[in-house]
Amino acid sequence: MINRIDLRGRSLSPRELTEILPRPEIGVEDAAEKVAPILHDVRLHGASALRDLSERFDGVRPVHLRVPAERLSAALETLDPLVRDGLEEAIRRVRTVHAAQRPQPFSVDLAPGAQVRQRWIPVRRVGLYVPGGIAVYPSSVIMSVVAAQEAGVRELAVASPPQRENDGLPHPTILAACALLGVEEVYAVGGAQAIGMFAYGAAGSEPQDGDYLCEPVDVITGPGNIYVAAAKRLVRGVVGIDSEAGPTEIAILADGGADPTHVALDLISQGEHTPDAAAVLVTPSVELAAAVDARLVALVPETKHAARVAQALSGPQSAIIVVDDLEQGLDVVDSYGAEHLEIQTSDAAAVAERVQSAGAIFVGPYSPVPLGDYMAGSNHVLPTGGCAHYSSGLGVHSFVRAVQVVEYSADALQDLADRIVAVANDEDLPAHGEAIKARFQ
Repeated sequence: MINRIDLRGRSLSPRELTEILPRPEIGVEDAAEKVAPILHDVRLHGASALRDLSERFDGVRPVHLRVPAERLSAALETLDPLVRDGLEEAIRRVRTVHAAQRPQPFSVDLAPGAQVRQRWIPVRRVGLYVPGGIAVYPSSVIMSVVAAQEAGVRELAVASPPQRENDGLPHPTILAACALLGVEEVYAVGGAQAIGMFAYGAAGSEPQDGDYLCEPVDVITGPGNIYVAAAKRLVRGVVGIDSEAGPTEIAILADGGADPTHVALDLISQGEHTPDAAAVLVTPSVELAAAVDARLVALVPETKHAARVAQALSGPQSAIIVVDDLEQGLDVVDSYGAEHLEIQTSDAAAVAERVQSAGAIFVGPYSPVPLGDYMAGSNHVLPTGGCAHYSSGLGVHSFVRAVQVVEYSADALQDLADRIVAVANDEDLPAHGEAIKARFQ
């Protein structure tokens, strides 16, 4: 069912661990070659290219690339009350956590009349991508929109793939979530082409599009498949991105006390996202490894998306990794840098504090990843593919910029003048020094 990697008795460097750990066969670099022409097409041909690409990849040619306001309202009005209650509770919890994330300004007085302040300024406009191919993710609407709203962003645009069964518009629950959050600018555009639309903007091609369909944004956020991640990598620099959030991952660090059924179901829950989802168990217990493997054999055929899960769990990106002890297990999960990392060990909280690389850490048997997907209050838009080594999950910080404000008096500047001139001359930039001296001549 799932690959087995035995690392017992092997002393491996971080580089060697990275090379041996399970990863998808297709990486972002490979996908980027296929994505580059799509971005170029969108940049040149705007809405016309978006319709062509939707027809090619989604099997539908949208009449309305921008979702009409009445369709947003109708989606909310017809939303199942229990689903609406769940979404509203998720919004409340996510908003509470993200309100606490707002960074605070500060001011430092270095000497009389010498002050440096720091302000946090939200970006003006963001593009929020919501996947919608195999599964439907209104929860991703909440994660992206709430974080941007709490940051103070003024303009929010959401894009999600069009669906043939919904008149070429995104899934109704995604539209309802947008309406619930007050988002009015929603596009029926998916995949790499949506990233191109946000990065470069798109001129209209039909009367209903207007002269200009979508203005460029300052920051693009949101998860997606490997091609969305590749597109985000290629437009970085033109716009800001949150991280390369590609196919989902779960890693579980568990000892012999973990419940094998819980572990197996947590692996399955990630595997049902897509066939290229990654599921990794790291354990020093050979008995747990065998028990989890047996539970997967029994449980996978019973799940609704059995074929998809089986493909994900048997792929090269998934494995059970047996280690000597928890110390080696920590080395493995740090080298892996999982999007989601569950700690199911004794004294799980202490073990979690020692983790250095993960998008989000789920502590103990009653904090499974599906809790974080919906209602934990944390954000589920997280770095994948090892990007957790250097980037963070989505949050208020993804939408703000730190701006330093420098204010010196004449006396404070004069006190430093000779030293500034000396350093400037040493760097062979004498005009820098002249700019200082001129103020006191």
